[in-house]
Amino acid sequence: MSNINQMWELACLRGGQLGLIDSTQMHNPTCPDWAEALLNGFSQIFLQRHPLCGLLCLLAILIGAPALLGGALLGGVAGLLTAQRRGYPKAERQAGLYSYNGVLLGLLISQHFAWSALVPPLILACGGLSAILTRHWLKHATQPLDLPAYTAPFVGLGWLLLGQVPQNTLALSEPDTVAILAAPFTGLGQIMLLDQPLAGVLIALGLLLADRRAVAWALGGATLGMLAGLWLNDATGALLGLHSYNPALAALALCSSRRQPWLPLLGIGLAILLTPGFAALHLPALTAPFILACWLVRAGQRMLHKPHMDSPYESP
Repeated sequence: MSNINQMWELACLRGGQLGLIDSTQMHNPTCPDWAEALLNGFSQIFLQRHPLCGLLCLLAILIGAPALLGGALLGGVAGLLTAQRRGYPKAERQAGLYSYNGVLLGLLISQHFAWSALVPPLILACGGLSAILTRHWLKHATQPLDLPAYTAPFVGLGWLLLGQVPQNTLALSEPDTVAILAAPFTGLGQIMLLDQPLAGVLIALGLLLADRRAVAWALGGATLGMLAGLWLNDATGALLGLHSYNPALAALALCSSRRQPWLPLLGIGLAILLTPGFAALHLPALTAPFILACWLVRAGQRMLHKPHMDSPYESP
């Protein structure tokens, strides 16, 4: 592998995107640096570095919730400009590592707050702060088994913005064949707070362009999450993708190793088990179950790996 490819993999590893960087997607001379970095930020929500995937994610927002598009762009730009003004490494900026939390925060704020003169400054502030938090995390997470940031800045700032949430008051609905088939795609859309299956289809297409294995694992995780929701007698939440998006993200984060398929399966199971706990705490789950599930898996890997590293008598 070339030194350039190694540099890109290191940048993504430090951002928690281990194994999910597409080393063939280098700088595109037909696309300005800022546009490529912004599109990569959209794709990094799904742990990819692929501008076309990011473009399809942007299109998914435009189709699924056009009112949220402005906030998403503003949040992504805020993170990117903050990283640029503060002199963060260009490789990390171009990979989208300082934009994706801002995009998610822009979506969240646009969805939960009525549009006013205060909303754009709030999105800019949160997007910029998320970039600063991400940079501090990257500076301390330099080893392969260190805990990545993932979407922790988004979750932490999102909890501060939303506070506690009331009990689920969704109207009950009976599952039918079409709704069940569409639910995994709805779950992919819910990663970006979208509840339209078509948005999920566009996201799946973007993942297919970036990594075929990734889209298979994402849909597999979303499907298992939906089945868990049905088993828990929450048909409405299952069909809306609320049980699917965290398992899908966990699968995406842990599916990079072909020789360890148990890692994404373990992440999916943990994300499913952790999700109901946030409802009991009256906290919006957001992507917290995905983060905790992946941290538990990686912490377990670190514990299993440490005895081998510490033993002076074991051959390499």
